[in-house]
Amino acid sequence: MLSYQHAYHAGNFADVHKHLTLYAVIDYLLRKKTAITYIDTHAGRGLYPLDAQETQRLQEYREGVWPLWQQRERLTETLLNSWLSAIAGAQSDNHELTHYPGSPWWLSHSLREQDRLRLYELHPGEHQHLNAQALPMQAERVYSDGLAGLTAMLPVATPRLCVLIDPSFERKAEYHEVADAVTYTLEKARHGVVLIWYPLLPAGHHHVLLDALKASGIRKIWRSELLLREPDAQAHGMYGSGMLVINPPWGLDERLAAAMAEVTRCLGDESRFEAQWWVEE
Repeated sequence: MLSYQHAYHAGNFADVHKHLTLYAVIDYLLRKKTAITYIDTHAGRGLYPLDAQETQRLQEYREGVWPLWQQRERLTETLLNSWLSAIAGAQSDNHELTHYPGSPWWLSHSLREQDRLRLYELHPGEHQHLNAQALPMQAERVYSDGLAGLTAMLPVATPRLCVLIDPSFERKAEYHEVADAVTYTLEKARHGVVLIWYPLLPAGHHHVLLDALKASGIRKIWRSELLLREPDAQAHGMYGSGMLVINPPWGLDERLAAAMAEVTRCLGDESRFEAQWWVEE
């Protein structure tokens, strides 16, 4: 099923949660000189103009990056400020928010000469947009299924591995598919850092993923959830966003908790952030 296009949701609260987590992980990984292979299994377009027809249809960024951008001069948390400063670098005029950077942008802007990046995208239109983005030569764009591509390229040639997995989860089977791919990845790269995004929906399908990963025997999983509003069984759409980080860098939990405290203040009274060591050695 290839109907999903992230442009309709670019810059929403789930993107804030996902990309702030990714940014913090990358920041820790870059403190060592050893080479890293980054793999993005569901890359999307790379950079999203907020005035695009798709994005303007729902304008979900107004409940995500927009209030943070509007209040950035009053924010005090170092990680959040650094992340917003990086977003400013994606704008033609860093005083005006016109574009939201997706995961290929965040990953490609972290690359050093010794690092490698592989971006998978299966939607033909999204892959065409991704191909139009200017990326470093270490970044490879692949028109293919990302989970199959991930398992096929293991083990990687570099000493370190960082994987981002964030499907649309339009198909219920994707929860099982992600769990299987992650389990295989950790068998081949025991110390790899794997980030998994999942939606919080009233139906609660994400528990299939969580239960499968817990049963897999994987250790060192940090789980966080950003709730925009309280769950309502009668409502439709996401009420929150979830992130799992397997083998998280030391100190990530405390640093993100501090940043998310300011995020939730900006997103409104109903929003809240919850985090825990969901599986720990």
